[in-house]
Amino acid sequence: MGIDILKVRVPATSANLGAGFDVFGIALEAPADIIEVEKSDKLEIKVIGRGSEFIPTDPQRNTAGVVASILNRPVKIIIHRGIPLSSGLGSSAAPAAGVAFALNEMFSLGLPGEELVRIAAEGEKIASGVAHADNVAPAILGGFVIVRKNKVISIKPENIGIVAVHPNIIVSTRAARAILPKGLSLGDLSFNIGSAASMVVGMMKGDIKLIGESMENRVIEEKRSWLITGYDRVKESALEAGAAGITISGSGPTMLAVCEMDKRKKIAHAMVTAFTESRVKSEAFITTIGKGAEIIG
Repeated sequence: MGIDILKVRVPATSANLGAGFDVFGIALEAPADIIEVEKSDKLEIKVIGRGSEFIPTDPQRNTAGVVASILNRPVKIIIHRGIPLSSGLGSSAAPAAGVAFALNEMFSLGLPGEELVRIAAEGEKIASGVAHADNVAPAILGGFVIVRKNKVISIKPENIGIVAVHPNIIVSTRAARAILPKGLSLGDLSFNIGSAASMVVGMMKGDIKLIGESMENRVIEEKRSWLITGYDRVKESALEAGAAGITISGSGPTMLAVCEMDKRKKIAHAMVTAFTESRVKSEAFITTIGKGAEIIG
């Protein structure tokens, strides 16, 4: 007998990490969505939890539904939302990744990780307008990922302190992509390539100082920072509290700091306080680089 019901935990993710636009991503230990999948005669979706009232349940307009349609599996999907909506923490990627992972297990499809990433990215396209894999890849595989064409490389660094602070500001992925320039100068491109290369070395060595320094980038973050009230104050406060580096998580508005594990609470407090001083409410997630999707029931 096969599996009729499956419950999967899918982590929040952070893409770009500064200079790695549409290339780098990490899985976070928290927050996460829980995805329940049950065999059915037709494809249907139910969404509960934070921000659920804003999520379409039409399968062709929902990232999870698109994935189930691609795999041609009629199932009932219940999405228990724990990841803030429009946060830059992979809120649209998690359901797509979770359903791809769950259906592969439930129906014994035997699809390799890279194929699951490709399918999940097609689901993500409904939300962002582009089938990019920098969120769905770490959501499925865990750790730190590098996406290059159809190739996904995963590294599993340990004991990397992460503080993700989500301000009560709405920034859509489409809007955050629309404000970006169509090209970079040779100098800016060279600077960003240097940061991206050193980020990979930092992740391979588990070098927190190097990872933090490698979050420096030009143009992309500068443009997106305009969408985040209090950006400069929060960045300065995080660094003063001991962060090795800080950047915008994905398209924002969440800001992501990397640090030693024992400095996370102090940095979280400093960042939340800085947002408050800018008259913006915020929520801190004290976390680390974590695992990908996993079966929990």
